[in-house]
Amino acid sequence: MFEPTELGKELCIHTGVVLRGANTREDEVHSSGTLNIVEYSFGKCIEWKPIEVSIVSEIQDQDPEWSLVDSHTRRTRTSSEGPDSLGRTRTVRILFSDLKSFRINHSGQQLIFMQKDGTTYVAFFQLSNAESFVKSLKGFIKFIKSKMDSNMYIIVDEVSNVLNKSFAELDLFQENTSDYVWKFVRNLHDRPYETTMEAFSKLADVWIYKDTDTKRPVEETVADLLNRSLSIDVPLPSVSVSSGEEYEVIGVSSASVLLPPRPPCPRGAPLTQEQWDKYKDPTGRITNSDAIKEIIFRGGISPSLRYEVWKFLLNYYPWNSTSIERLELKKKKTDEYFIMKLQWRSMTSAQENRFADYRDRKSLIEKDVNRTDRTHVYYSGENNPHLAQLYDILMTYVMYNFDLGYVQGMSDLLSPILCLMDNEVDAFWCFVGFMNKVYTNFEMDQSGMKCQLSQIHNLLSVTEPQLANYLDKHDSGNMFFCFRWLLVLFKREFNAIDIMKLWEILWTDLPCKNFHLLLCASILDTEKTILMENQYGFTEILKHINDLSLHIELPWTISKAEGIYHQLISVAPHLPDSVRTIIGLEPLNRSPEPCELDISNESSASTTNEENSHEQEAEGNIKFGDNEVAFERGLSMSYT
Repeated sequence: MFEPTELGKELCIHTGVVLRGANTREDEVHSSGTLNIVEYSFGKCIEWKPIEVSIVSEIQDQDPEWSLVDSHTRRTRTSSEGPDSLGRTRTVRILFSDLKSFRINHSGQQLIFMQKDGTTYVAFFQLSNAESFVKSLKGFIKFIKSKMDSNMYIIVDEVSNVLNKSFAELDLFQENTSDYVWKFVRNLHDRPYETTMEAFSKLADVWIYKDTDTKRPVEETVADLLNRSLSIDVPLPSVSVSSGEEYEVIGVSSASVLLPPRPPCPRGAPLTQEQWDKYKDPTGRITNSDAIKEIIFRGGISPSLRYEVWKFLLNYYPWNSTSIERLELKKKKTDEYFIMKLQWRSMTSAQENRFADYRDRKSLIEKDVNRTDRTHVYYSGENNPHLAQLYDILMTYVMYNFDLGYVQGMSDLLSPILCLMDNEVDAFWCFVGFMNKVYTNFEMDQSGMKCQLSQIHNLLSVTEPQLANYLDKHDSGNMFFCFRWLLVLFKREFNAIDIMKLWEILWTDLPCKNFHLLLCASILDTEKTILMENQYGFTEILKHINDLSLHIELPWTISKAEGIYHQLISVAPHLPDSVRTIIGLEPLNRSPEPCELDISNESSASTTNEENSHEQEAEGNIKFGDNEVAFERGLSMSYT
């Protein structure tokens, strides 16, 4: 934001606040500062100012919720504003006119500000409660509590405030219900395009397609909707749309599925050494891999065990192999690795000049290795030998699977594996096992990615139909904003500790192989209120989803995803085949449903666009026809 030339008037000051901006990395330091309400000639704003000598300290000891904030002694910038010429953190300002909503988290210790453009700021309160700042804010700006989320508050302007009073507070339809309602509905029916509020279309659904068997007069139903402020949380039947000559006719869909309440799914403890040894026989063979996978799914793996157990999860070692067989296998795999490595290391410059595909992949690997996880201590610093290992493994994988080669994002998947294994050969074969699980993410035609994006939309159509409908209406039904989640399996969304736990949970293939898609549905379920009540459009949705990076709570997300799975299983006979296959059930119909997402905003794409839709750029980005820009923004694979 620009630096005002005038001196603002501070209306209130709250000390001891740590501010994290959009896309701030977990390993960056966050200095403490003051969160103020300041008035300028151009308007009031929320302003955070750093305290130059104050560094967050002892926070993690005070409260585990503060684990999001690192406590190193070096200073860094906030990613949204950047440092000044002296390297100091700049002041951050949020104009009241740009503020869309805010949310209180962690029992009042965290306050999340959301701007109209989708930008998110997270404020951590050390010395005072976030609610005290909200009380101060209440004196300067109007906001209302969300009807869908008790911890979220929506900023209201004068127009929306008048509408809220008209319907919610004044109860205009308590008397003479029929006269008022039917006059309104007649106007809506005669002049539908003059009504722009989505809530009004809900009233039309109730009137035009009313249930003839209901005993309640339809005018009372409509009046009840109006008196509840035409809120978006009113359950209405799913609708299908067909085109008419003057306007679209809305019809009730028969494919809606009523889900039972979501069951609680508490997490468990990680796999221990004692449990691991319990399932080994005297020869070292694992006697019950299913039981081990169940424990891992419940709580992950103890860090000291990961080096050994990951090799089984990633099919480097067979579960039924003995200790002696694994030693022999490792020797064989070591020889095989160095033979493949020698193939590319012995390639001459003349050969490279005649081998364009190889040359392009080598260049891309060089670029990506130099910017992959450089803030992590394992890869930090100049001339780091681990970067050379990362490069060698990726180059050797090109020789192992030249049809697939290298695509941007693969280095993200290898990085944590090499960090854990700290061995080039072991890391390579574990990486091979990982790629065997997700290789369709990186195929040239991107059919695997299109299928998964379509499946997420199918899931939302059953689990969160309101959100699915909202995304469709806001040019986001293609689910491009989930692209980065899927491509690198949430690597950019969680810190190094959490991503290891998440990956090992996903590698169990429990409760179904597509559990990662249920995780996507879980995150979107959590963000539904923010997206819909802020009325975010295509650009804001992309920005908000990207800004969730490092701000997602892993245990809660996994528990919710498992709860969604159990909800779907409980109504399995009524699910469409597109959803049944996602959760691992056989389709009811013999003919399989196509797994394809219409990514074009136009109903008919040109032949030229279709032919070019699968081209791959030199930097590893995939073109999706007319949505190339949308894809690149949804992927947002830029390194920090």
